[in-house]
Amino acid sequence: MIAEDFFVTENNQDLKQNWTRHREGVVRAARGTQLTAKSWMTEAPLRMLMNNLDPEVAENPNELVVYGGIGRAARNWECYDKIVESLTQLNDDETLLVQ
Repeated sequence: MIAEDFFVTENNQDLKQNWTRHREGVVRAARGTQLTAKSWMTEAPLRMLMNNLDPEVAENPNELVVYGGIGRAARNWECYDKIVESLTQLNDDETLLVQ
C-alpha cells in the first residue's frame, strides 16, 4: 500500500478534504480481549487511536481534534477510516506509515 493512495495532500484543491472534516457519532475503542484487528500488535495502536477520539477524552472528537485546539488524530475522516481499515488488515510483518 502506498501512502499517497490514502491521504489528501496539502496542495490538493479537492473539496473532499473539507467535507470529510466533520462527522457525527461516537468513536469508542473495543474493550476486553476480543480482537478487531489480526493481532495484538495492530490492535494496540488501533485502540489507542480510537481512545483518543472518545468523547470523554477528546476536545472535539467530531472534528478529530484530540487536544490543544488543533491536534488532530487524522487529517480528515476519510484518512481516519483508511488508517482504521489498514490497522485491521495489517499483518505482524507489515508496517503502517502515516504522515
